[in-house]
Amino acid sequence: MLIIHSPRCLEYEAPGHPERPARVRDTVALLEEGDHQWLVPDPCTEDQLLRVHQPSQLTAVRLGDYSDHDTPHFPQMYELALLAAGAAVQAATHAVAGRQAFAVMRPPGHHAERQRVMGFCYFNNIAVAVADVLHRFPLQRVAILDFDCHHGNGTEDIFLGDDRVRFISLHQSPCYPGTGLVSRKNCWNYPLPPGTEPATFWPAFANALEHVAGFEPDLLAVSAGFDSLRGDPITQMALEVETFGTIGARLGALGLPTFAVLEGGYARELPQCVQAFVAGWEQTAVG
Repeated sequence: MLIIHSPRCLEYEAPGHPERPARVRDTVALLEEGDHQWLVPDPCTEDQLLRVHQPSQLTAVRLGDYSDHDTPHFPQMYELALLAAGAAVQAATHAVAGRQAFAVMRPPGHHAERQRVMGFCYFNNIAVAVADVLHRFPLQRVAILDFDCHHGNGTEDIFLGDDRVRFISLHQSPCYPGTGLVSRKNCWNYPLPPGTEPATFWPAFANALEHVAGFEPDLLAVSAGFDSLRGDPITQMALEVETFGTIGARLGALGLPTFAVLEGGYARELPQCVQAFVAGWEQTAVG
């Protein structure tokens, strides 16, 4: 497994904000105990961003010219957001070449819409990566599976109606941002009620995997969020640490070129959740 990470992503924080540096710092420290290959990412280019975002979005992040109380502006945020998106691009590039890769960075990205900063997200990392590999490689189809507790509204906004992409999301509802209630065109949504436990989650996850397999994608992109864990401070689902190990194993068993990008997860057990996910993925992955 290739883990893509830069310690520079730990350089910003807002007091009391749940998207804090410790969540990634502690996750990386635990992953470093395993036998993984590590790569420090390069920032993505503005051309890569502009495949999924409007120019006004780039200006807004650079200058802090936006209004979203969940997503503070920091002087270095534009540079750090480029680095997070660049990590996703590099993870996707390695996956196309047959090497499974996981971008363990912050800020997350799946709430960032084509021209809107929101939900701790500045640029949509996974969307930037998918659009980039579709541009650079002879891929016909890419599936995106998002198991973050919050709906990936930004990813849906960017790829809705794009026949090259199938987006599948499993998420709590009702919950922020209040989207993902129905499936539309190429976007399949599985809203799950608060308190969802593994026994209820697995049938929906099996349906999601059927949508992935039925699309026959050349590449699988995974928005890996771990805030569906029981006891996460900002959500109300009830998955267990072991659930994420099984998620990883079932994704690996698909036998597809796959990369993942870290999204949410705010409980103190996030490192254990990520470690379980990676171990399950490695155990069954082909390639």
